[in-house]
Amino acid sequence: MELHTHEWGGGERTALLVHGIQADHRTWRLIGPELAARGYRVIAVDLRGHGASPRGTGATPRERYGPEQFAEDLVDTLPAGADLAIGHSMGAPALWRAVEQLKPARVVYSDPAFVYDRPGLGPEPFIGFKRFGTRQFITSMHPNWPAEDVDAELAALALWDTDTALGLWAHPELSVLPGAPVVPSLVQLADPSGLVPDGDAAELRRRGFEVRTVPGAGHSIHRDDPAGFLASLDGWI
Repeated sequence: MELHTHEWGGGERTALLVHGIQADHRTWRLIGPELAARGYRVIAVDLRGHGASPRGTGATPRERYGPEQFAEDLVDTLPAGADLAIGHSMGAPALWRAVEQLKPARVVYSDPAFVYDRPGLGPEPFIGFKRFGTRQFITSMHPNWPAEDVDAELAALALWDTDTALGLWAHPELSVLPGAPVVPSLVQLADPSGLVPDGDAAELRRRGFEVRTVPGAGHSIHRDDPAGFLASLDGWI
């Protein structure tokens, strides 16, 4: 499936951005221009079932959505050989599964949901959030977000197909830590990370990943602390 994309800049280097569940390319509204200012042509996707991209097809959510389907779409849409690829949250396992074919020079997995099938974490809160995720509620959750980020979150929620959450959790066998990285790979963590506990972070280091924490940042590091997000990439990009 070919996905909707949004671009910033026209530099000689290429950066690919992959959002997490419920979001779309607008989640990168600050990071995209910042990377463009550093000489990148930045390409951000809307995953299937998100933003302006097509919905999945098939009889069940499992057939329509999952990390492997998301990964196949990335390969269908994005150029191989990019200089940098960044995947946030649920976008991280999708990117990981596409890396061998996309072959970017370097990868960043931002607070990745590699192991998403955990006790107490399931599709229901995400689906419910579409119903009660009002402006007031989002602002109360993220008091430091500027109004533009709240607007982007509301717009993305309005377009999001909640079957993507059902589809993901219908693939529990894909809720696993990655093996050794195919290309140099940085795992960037929130402080604390609710998705990558200390034991998993240690295991990722053992497998060959660089692991860095952004002090004080929440799960959406690129929105909670854009400056910290970029600072954590120093020496990496």
